[in-house]
Amino acid sequence: MKLPATQKALASREAKDSKKNLGREYMFDTFAERYDKWYDKPFGKTAFKLEKECIESLCKNSERPFLEIGVGTGRFAVALKVDYGIDKSIGVLKFAKERGIAIIRGEGESLPFVDASFGAVFIIVTLCFVDEPLKVLKEASRVLKDDGSVILGLILKESPWASFYKKKGEEDNVFYKIAKFYTINELKSMLKSVGLQISEVRSTILQPPTEEPLHFEPSKKGHYKDAGFVAIKTQKRR
Repeated sequence: MKLPATQKALASREAKDSKKNLGREYMFDTFAERYDKWYDKPFGKTAFKLEKECIESLCKNSERPFLEIGVGTGRFAVALKVDYGIDKSIGVLKFAKERGIAIIRGEGESLPFVDASFGAVFIIVTLCFVDEPLKVLKEASRVLKDDGSVILGLILKESPWASFYKKKGEEDNVFYKIAKFYTINELKSMLKSVGLQISEVRSTILQPPTEEPLHFEPSKKGHYKDAGFVAIKTQKRR
């Protein structure tokens, strides 16, 4: 049976998307231990401390329970005392489970929770690895309580760090070769379309890109274009 041209195109696109999804899941399943151990290296240890401090300053007085979408190996979830973590990679979830996180295998684009379940939803260094960031944000907004916060942690496209990591991807870094970075304006547009608005922003890792150990610095209020990590607190539009 011969498919019409439009159906052929759709089938081809679905096949590509399926292959891409399998590739991402395979990547984090296969290299879960390598991904987790990066945080034990001098650069990774300091980066984690800087990013954790930056996020922590935005989640004071947040009502429980907490959810992290793209929980990975659970390091941020443990540090931020997150109750539930969801990820589609079995490989990383094994680490998160060992760290005491209540894990769910699933996708951020289709969360298995009822509306208004969580006081805070974290999406930390995850948006750049999902195929449909708009759906993930929409789902985060859906499961958020009316007075809760969706807290993002990410590298913005304007930052020299995004170019630094993109180059590492071109040099065949298994993780950064599949990462996609967004500008602050692209992010604002996505947030607006799902009914979220930015209420507070903090920036850290303001030193130039390097593979050398970072020095510790307190995060700064606001969005700094050169920042290697930006934490963004969002709330439902009223």
